[in-house]
Amino acid sequence: MNTKIQPIILCGGDGTRLWPLSRSTYPKQLLAPFGGLSLLQETAKRYFNDAYKEPIFICNEQYRFLVAEQLHELGLKNPTILLEPESRDTANAIAAALHYLNDADGLTLVAPSDHRIQNEDAFHEYVTFTHNAMLQGYIVMLGINPHSPATGYGYIKPKNALDLNLMHVERFIEKPTKDVAESLITGGCVWNAGIFCFQNKTMQTHIKTLLPETDILTKESVEKAKKDLDFVRLDSETFCKLTKKSIDYGVMEHIDQRAIVVCDNLGWSDVGDWNAVLNDSTKDQNGNAITGDVITHGVKNSYLRSDGLLISAIGVEDLIIVASSDAVLVANRHQSELVKEMAISLRKNKRSEVDCHKRVYRPWGFYQETDIGERFKVKRLMIKAGGKTSIQIHYHRSEHWVVVSGTASVTLGEQVQIVHENQAIYIPAGQLHAVENPGKIELHLIEVQSGSYLGEDDIVRVEDRYGRVS
Repeated sequence: MNTKIQPIILCGGDGTRLWPLSRSTYPKQLLAPFGGLSLLQETAKRYFNDAYKEPIFICNEQYRFLVAEQLHELGLKNPTILLEPESRDTANAIAAALHYLNDADGLTLVAPSDHRIQNEDAFHEYVTFTHNAMLQGYIVMLGINPHSPATGYGYIKPKNALDLNLMHVERFIEKPTKDVAESLITGGCVWNAGIFCFQNKTMQTHIKTLLPETDILTKESVEKAKKDLDFVRLDSETFCKLTKKSIDYGVMEHIDQRAIVVCDNLGWSDVGDWNAVLNDSTKDQNGNAITGDVITHGVKNSYLRSDGLLISAIGVEDLIIVASSDAVLVANRHQSELVKEMAISLRKNKRSEVDCHKRVYRPWGFYQETDIGERFKVKRLMIKAGGKTSIQIHYHRSEHWVVVSGTASVTLGEQVQIVHENQAIYIPAGQLHAVENPGKIELHLIEVQSGSYLGEDDIVRVEDRYGRVS
């Protein structure tokens, strides 16, 4: 048997706890809250050593291109990315991945993509320590000794020891109140890191017994899956019949052959709120973590981050101030877990800021709204070298494109023409059109839309190299 461990990295979820930077279309795992690599990239890179096989990734349909792009930046030229047509929680995602692997004797590690581990050498030692337990039929979970009564984490209650540092699991407690969390810590509970290891046939046997529908439908969705560019598309008709099931409640709570290894020195965090980001960030002499265009005077123990706007702060303490291009968050650092409630309120009020940034990424590049008024909208478009928008029609708006830099190859009906820097072209409503970047540098356009309706759903895609045909 190959003793290399197969990582399965879960890239689903649309976390809003780091709003206004995290949005439903740009979730936490794609952010780089500490600079450098994103949380997804840090997670993937963790398994770039000889103890592991190349990871496979499970991703939601709507941000598949962002995930693929970040993995390409890491040097993964042909990553295996399984696409869930709709989110059905962790038990169904893991079951599908195991059917895809089709390796009963293999060893697997499942990990979320939105956490941080600063002491990776110690982490790999703990994973190596679990080998024998996996081969004996245990599903081994990673528990973290808590250093505060955090309310945003799940907890695990251990019971009798199996071996040195290895214990049975008695039960799971999901995101308790502060008072309950304090009593859990006093009673010896640990944080649930959401990372667990097993031999594939062990987990598959439990899923087949406890979640027979999950086993049958995920197997069928894999058998009917189709390859599409970087992605393996699980069969939509089959997968969407599944009921949402988490692996903790669907499997782990109901089996005896599970264990926990408790870790002390990993520097683990699930980066669950802005205060956690502050705690893990490099700070100045006043206890502040500052990123971007920020000016302070007399500020202490605060996190200040600007992704475009100037932030100026005077004489404040213990604040979280985060400014994106279209929203500003100001919160007491000790109440930053309530940002999720703010996001719920924004959704109830139908605010677009909970879902999208002004800059929206597409497989060909991005567009960014710069101005909007009655019957007009202005956007900036960036088309990557070799990128091309879909061939599409708008029925309610016309568009003017002005090339700012680069060269555009514009399809307009049956004709294709080259548009150079400082030149413009007009696309009337109802006209088939597309733009491609045939050059080796980025293409930048200014797009001016005018018409009676300017919503993004006024797009009918007729042909698309990225598989997004309407």
